[in-house]
Amino acid sequence: MNRSGSSPSAAANYLLCTNCRKVLLKDKRIRVSQPLTRGPSAFIPEKEVVQANTVDERTNFLVEEYSTSGRLDNITQVMSLHTQYLESFLRSQFYMLRMDGPLPLPHRHYIAIMAAARHQCSYLINMHVDEFLKTGGIAEWLNGLEYVPQRLKNLNEINKLLAHRPWLITKEHIQKLVKTGENNWSLPELVHAVVLLAHYHALASFVFGSGINPERDPEISSGFRIISVNNFCVCDLANDNNIENASLTGNNFGIVDSLSELEALMERMKRLQEEREDEEASQEEMTTRFEKEKKESLFVVSGDTFHAFPHSDFEDDMIVTSDVSRYIEDPGFGYEDFARRGEEHLPTFRAQDYTWENHGFSLVNRLYSDIGHLLDEKFRMVYNLTYNTMATHEDVDTTMLRRALFNYVHCMFGIRYDDYDYGEVNQLLERSLKVYIKTVTCYPERTTKRMYDSYWRQFKHSEKVHVNLLLMEARMQAELLYALRAITRHLT
Repeated sequence: MNRSGSSPSAAANYLLCTNCRKVLLKDKRIRVSQPLTRGPSAFIPEKEVVQANTVDERTNFLVEEYSTSGRLDNITQVMSLHTQYLESFLRSQFYMLRMDGPLPLPHRHYIAIMAAARHQCSYLINMHVDEFLKTGGIAEWLNGLEYVPQRLKNLNEINKLLAHRPWLITKEHIQKLVKTGENNWSLPELVHAVVLLAHYHALASFVFGSGINPERDPEISSGFRIISVNNFCVCDLANDNNIENASLTGNNFGIVDSLSELEALMERMKRLQEEREDEEASQEEMTTRFEKEKKESLFVVSGDTFHAFPHSDFEDDMIVTSDVSRYIEDPGFGYEDFARRGEEHLPTFRAQDYTWENHGFSLVNRLYSDIGHLLDEKFRMVYNLTYNTMATHEDVDTTMLRRALFNYVHCMFGIRYDDYDYGEVNQLLERSLKVYIKTVTCYPERTTKRMYDSYWRQFKHSEKVHVNLLLMEARMQAELLYALRAITRHLT
């Protein structure tokens, strides 16, 4: 379906997968018998995840205690590579879905569906369709947004902006939702909804970034629910998502030998630490480096180097399956670079003016008690999580690297930390990693195994999952900061 006025001839080069409904180049050749890779992830060998789960009784306890589905799903299995974090994640998710709160249980799951649909994340949609029905949701609502109450439908705009361009959210959006009338939202209800939306947008990033496979269904002979519209499908085996076909020996990334790549990164970290101790950059220089990094992120293009077809064609001719599009409006609306060329300059969000610690946390806790504490614990956990290792090296302080990953995500959303030297981002994050970060954060549905494999090739899969956890939480926090700042401005 051509929504942007481009010529129909461009679309003629593509076809639609009859199973997952993704757009493919017509010249792709698919010769496979097994539609899906085994295990919870299409990116990570099954034995690595299974080993982690068999030795960890804590994971099983957490699932029994906090899983709404009551089983060890694929997301939990992959996250269990970091059990400390998993506990924070499951506790906060369980609280927002099941504990006392402003919203009825079915509404919570429907909002999760609406959020996941912004990124066509059918894994999460399927999961919450089941949960929606189990908690007493009205089945007719699953036919699409025209069947839901106007009140829920009114969340469309904020769902769209939060998912793709959160910097556009203003106090006017908040006022429109909470204004008096039969379809209005109370502020506690709205905060609950915003937390759910941000959580599931960010979780979609984790699902796609970690290659989460569809759940096995014991009632189906093959073990898989092929009907689920998921990112990983038989067609992906012709598009770099095949775990057995992922050799990068003929790589196109122009990266030096992976071992020397690791040593070079270690050397850069050491040099940056020494420079930091020798001299501190002026405030003016720090500002210049942020603006430079923000503009350079424009040229980190997700899709045109790594995807099956060019960036512009992708945006113009992408077809969203009806299974997913029924839960969203304006499916063509997506991420645009904060530092967009030639557009009116948007003011940078100075983190010091509205921080999570000093502003967002207390507002959330005041309007939706205790969730602030749980989110804060989760943010701190992922930011400080370390095993002091980097691939084969031990006793390494990875603080600098973790901060670069977190702050680069915020940079793409226009959030600047006055006390951070953005020159470090360029030193520490090589291009293939930046492409991966931008894709997982801004266009997660485009992530391929080839992108996942292209960076940090000497690192363990558990370390790459740690990267995905950092990206997920950085994204969630960025969305919350913009939404909560708008709510604060509405209140003042």
